[in-house]
Amino acid sequence: MSVDPSHSSSSTPTRRQFSKTAAAATALSYQRILGANDRLQIGYIGVGNRGTQVHEAFLEHGDQVTVALCDLREPYMDHNARLSRATPRKYKEYKKLLEDKDVQAVVIATPDHWHALQFIDACNAGKDVYVEKPLSLTVVEGRRMVEVAEKSKRVTQVGIHRRSGKFLREAADYVRSGALGHITVAKGWHLQNEFPAGVGTPPDGPPPSEWEWDQWLGPAPKVPYNQNRMYYRFRWFYNYSGGQLTNFGVHYMDMLRWALGKESPRAVTVMGGKYAIKDNREIPDTLEALWDFDGTMVIFSQYNANAAPGNAQAADMEIRGTKGTMYLHSNRWEVVPEKNTDLPLPARSPVERDLEKNYRPSFKVAMEPRSGKGSADTAFHARNFLDCVKSRAKCNCDILEGHRSTAATLIGNIALKTKSYLEWDGKAEKFTNNAAANRLLHYPYRAPYKLG
Repeated sequence: MSVDPSHSSSSTPTRRQFSKTAAAATALSYQRILGANDRLQIGYIGVGNRGTQVHEAFLEHGDQVTVALCDLREPYMDHNARLSRATPRKYKEYKKLLEDKDVQAVVIATPDHWHALQFIDACNAGKDVYVEKPLSLTVVEGRRMVEVAEKSKRVTQVGIHRRSGKFLREAADYVRSGALGHITVAKGWHLQNEFPAGVGTPPDGPPPSEWEWDQWLGPAPKVPYNQNRMYYRFRWFYNYSGGQLTNFGVHYMDMLRWALGKESPRAVTVMGGKYAIKDNREIPDTLEALWDFDGTMVIFSQYNANAAPGNAQAADMEIRGTKGTMYLHSNRWEVVPEKNTDLPLPARSPVERDLEKNYRPSFKVAMEPRSGKGSADTAFHARNFLDCVKSRAKCNCDILEGHRSTAATLIGNIALKTKSYLEWDGKAEKFTNNAAANRLLHYPYRAPYKLG
């Protein structure tokens, strides 16, 4: 299977810059002390654009080797074989790769609707697993993946790579310390102007290969071939993806949930639609999602017909506390202090207005400004997985953490589809006020596929 990136290929230079620092030094040191037989032998399932990016992140480290590749497209495998500077075996069926005795761990970077089946089969085959985000297409899939990973005792890492950025860990620790005061709002944006054509309106037609189309669909419903439904643009269709609410939203949800120290929301509501762009997408071009995290609102704004920054700092995320606001960028964070007053606000009724003449509040800066910077390159996340495979420790974004963040975004899509305010029981993973919404926590797989 193949998949394209959540981010454009323009992110590659950043990875190259990173390789000149910590990762390059790590790779060289491992190459000096480890022989070929000591390197972790990895198989890659899905080596399209995002799959290639993750593969490159692992190649930064000298204590691993690519022994197998799997994809429906031969050119993708040929390209990644050249990158690996090895002679990996090539498979078009992922189960054949899992049968390969030389494969000790697998990296899964296929479309979202394939993750659950491939992850479960990999765990049951005794492989440790790095799986790209979003973890699953449904909440039920994600919970089953958690159960299988725990039963099989596999080391797992979900590709929410910000979890391995040291500067972002510092930011999360700082927020959890209470320094910002009570957090009332935390927000992230996906801003991209796709107006007017979007992904276009190519007609349905015969696929280049009937077998490849059938294999690509997998458990998803059988529908006529359309070029927008395959590879990167599958994210615009609900049979294969949760749209940008899960694609980008899971990154923001995970970071904000991490900083807040919260596991699950208690309610969610979402509004949005296809308001401006004329293409054949199913997902909205404009969307606002809001979760109640027991005293804190978490918001995801998807504006795909306008790309103006969401705040004056042009930050990806913001966390608003009573003492200050943290702005988070891809490579830095900063805290802007609030000014608090020592007196209550005056009454504004006409009768009491004269009393305001004596209202002399004092405003004091509530905290000192703070900042941090660094990198959240995927290579750090790959390093953490390699280390944990050796030590059998829990990864920075293990299957449970990845499931919690993915599930929060998935229930947002259910709120949008049902046009509902949904109350959520995070322990039972059920809605408590809408039976129809609970029926959307999973979907019937196309025969012969079954959730293991």
